[in-house]
Amino acid sequence: MSQQHREVVPVHGSHRVLAPGPISVAPEATELFTQAVKDGGGTLVDLGPETRGLIWLSEKRADELQVILDAHPALEWLQLPWAGVDAFSAVLAGLAAQPEKSRLVVTSAKGAYSEPVAEHALALLLACMRELPRKAREAHWQAKRTGISVFGRHIVILGAGGVAQTFIELVAPFRPRITVVRRGEGAVAGAHLTVGHADLHRVLESADAVIVAAAATPGTRHMVGAAQLAVMPDHAVLVNIARGSLVDADAVLDSLQRGTLFGAGLDVMDPEPFSPEHGLWQEKRAVITSHSADTPEMTRPLLAARIRTNVEAFVSVTSLVGVVDASAGY
Repeated sequence: MSQQHREVVPVHGSHRVLAPGPISVAPEATELFTQAVKDGGGTLVDLGPETRGLIWLSEKRADELQVILDAHPALEWLQLPWAGVDAFSAVLAGLAAQPEKSRLVVTSAKGAYSEPVAEHALALLLACMRELPRKAREAHWQAKRTGISVFGRHIVILGAGGVAQTFIELVAPFRPRITVVRRGEGAVAGAHLTVGHADLHRVLESADAVIVAAAATPGTRHMVGAAQLAVMPDHAVLVNIARGSLVDADAVLDSLQRGTLFGAGLDVMDPEPFSPEHGLWQEKRAVITSHSADTPEMTRPLLAARIRTNVEAFVSVTSLVGVVDASAGY
């Protein structure tokens, strides 16, 4: 299996001291991930009263997971398989209501898939600025030479996680001016400016490209909608490799049709699968890549590495990585 991507390990999260113990893998165990537990020094057991760590390998089935958590109150740690945890929002909301000093500690794969996703974001950005979706669809010799260069452009990134940080590294040879819009505090390495959400409209006014890489929460739904698109320059390009809920697809279509948005590269949509009847499929300045920024072939070895890293931390009673803030939802 390919080991071509490097796991981007986020800063160790803050959490209560855990009591280590045997680890179970559910809902179905596979050799790659059970071996990762063993390689991390963990003891594998079937899910039962003695289980203290749970590796959950389904990106869905939140209701089933909740039943397991209710039936096993002695669990100390839960590892989820995706970087985004919006599919488990109800589970996290339940945990947030519990006392922090005894609450189950949850980790995700945040940061683990940053390289393939950031690579896809760059591919979509270049494709849209060079008008590849339109030119490929028209399939005839163009009368005029058109397109936009990425070099020296102002790129606004929404989100400050591993994907954003890796994207900044990938796009650096193009010498862009980078502005990061984030919920938390602190400057982001490689960014020329880091601002909060209150400054979103101000920085969008001069954006040549906007990369959506934020977490999906109730508070970030349609964070890019008609109002945000209206303040962006007509030559701006929008790329979404986060979650479909962060972008209003109808507003994007309207902006493209009116010529107030130059292009849109959308790997994620809301809902998924996205309706084949939606006009974005026919829009020549849009490209939809059906949530393929990170394929199973890319993510499996990266998830195995994250599991091994966190099992090592769990059994040695050190800090886990990719800790999820149950209250914040990511």
